[in-house]
Amino acid sequence: MRYPKDLKKGDTIGFLAPSFGCNTEPYRSAFDHALDRWQEMGYRTVLGPNCYVGEGIGISNTPEKCGAEVMQMFCGQESDVLISCGGGELMCEILEHVDFGQLAQAPAKWFMGYSDNTNLVYPLVTLCDTAAIYGPCAASFGMEPWHASIRDAYELLTGAKRVVESYPMWERESLRDEENPLQPYHVTEPLAIKAYAGGKMIMNPGEEKAELCVTGRLLGGCMDCLVNLLGTKYDGTAAFCEKYREDGILWMLEACDLNVMGIRRAMWQMEQAGWFKHVKGFLFGRALNSEPMMDLDAYQAVLAVAAKYNVPVIMDLDIGHLSPMMPLVVGSVATVTLRGNHVRVEMEYR
Repeated sequence: MRYPKDLKKGDTIGFLAPSFGCNTEPYRSAFDHALDRWQEMGYRTVLGPNCYVGEGIGISNTPEKCGAEVMQMFCGQESDVLISCGGGELMCEILEHVDFGQLAQAPAKWFMGYSDNTNLVYPLVTLCDTAAIYGPCAASFGMEPWHASIRDAYELLTGAKRVVESYPMWERESLRDEENPLQPYHVTEPLAIKAYAGGKMIMNPGEEKAELCVTGRLLGGCMDCLVNLLGTKYDGTAAFCEKYREDGILWMLEACDLNVMGIRRAMWQMEQAGWFKHVKGFLFGRALNSEPMMDLDAYQAVLAVAAKYNVPVIMDLDIGHLSPMMPLVVGSVATVTLRGNHVRVEMEYR
């Protein structure tokens, strides 16, 4: 596994838009403020050609131009780390215009993004053996003040930390809008982590003295994107899991548009494809669309498959679309410790 160099003062942060760009509010103002903030902190910034563009369908520009931007930013020498402008809908369409063989040979750079950016984070790890960060996109760094999770993402990029921990509250409804583009997370809901094994709950938020620990190589992202990649030439999962079978795989998963039935279908599909062959545990973020359907809730949507492996399944974590999110280095070997209602993720770069 290749781990990129840490971001240092005076280095250049590159921004690119392989999914949506920052061409509309509140994202444009937040992105502009983020650029100012980075520069005030002692870093240089460089923008890819699509950062302020909104000419594509589901992404910033045409798939060809977005793919060209990815190759330019990864293979050029103008930037030291890369942060995606945002998520979107059809980033998968740029993949045929990205040469992952060339990216695997180019000097490794940190790439950070989430949601639709799974389409780049996941192949970087599985096809290029290059670690990437599943974390906040560019505009989030424009909030005032920074939430602890944004600080954590910054410190991962700089190498100041390799440990992240859960946050006590999360945001159900954002207050950020066109009039308030720099609004921080509106955290109103208490964290409530649950853990299962073999389909049975083994820990809930009330068990403050209980402890659970699991270690494995982090792999995953947004399930909506993962099942879309499954079975394509961009699916390097089987070979990756076999290569790192001694570590075992710690799957980190979250869902955006998928409802509970969609999550259950996605779990079935990944299982049937053999993705869970060497699983050590599952980490699930809060599902964005978690309303029960036909007596199926978000927990059973996952456990119908995950319970078969009799490994820890930790749910309602700070991963994904319901902010804040713990930034996680996909490809690293993580030791996840759950004590009561608090989780700690220690990431080892090997």
